[in-house]
Amino acid sequence: MTKLEKMKDFISKYEHFDILDHFCIDYTDQLPANAGLFPAGLVELERRADILGNVEVQNQLNFALYVILNKAAGDDTLATINADWLIDFAEYIQEENIKHNHLPFGDYPESEIIMASDGRLYDSTDEGLGIYAIEISVRYTKKIRKES
Repeated sequence: MTKLEKMKDFISKYEHFDILDHFCIDYTDQLPANAGLFPAGLVELERRADILGNVEVQNQLNFALYVILNKAAGDDTLATINADWLIDFAEYIQEENIKHNHLPFGDYPESEIIMASDGRLYDSTDEGLGIYAIEISVRYTKKIRKES
């Protein structure tokens, strides 16, 4: 399973993810109840080598999740429901990571960190849609053995 598939699997296990009808990669329809997971790059955070030339690399893999929900201008009720969903989703990411309830991304699953941040209203449309963006990142360590 690829890292992208692992993240999609992890996200889709959120208890309230069922409010969404469609969950795509690198795309989302401009219709309510849609979401798209967008890979946003890999950042090398640290590199350590031993005397034999074996390397451990700490990486951060970044994603953006865009969620399309109903949100009429001036409707505090829907805005509150959507904001509560974003907060609860971010707490799900945090709690499930602490419990290690996810497939491993690297070679030391017990030290992996999955974080959700910046859950916010990204844009709204005249048609009554809110586009919400949540940044999700995974920090993991990968071992690279020197070939003899």
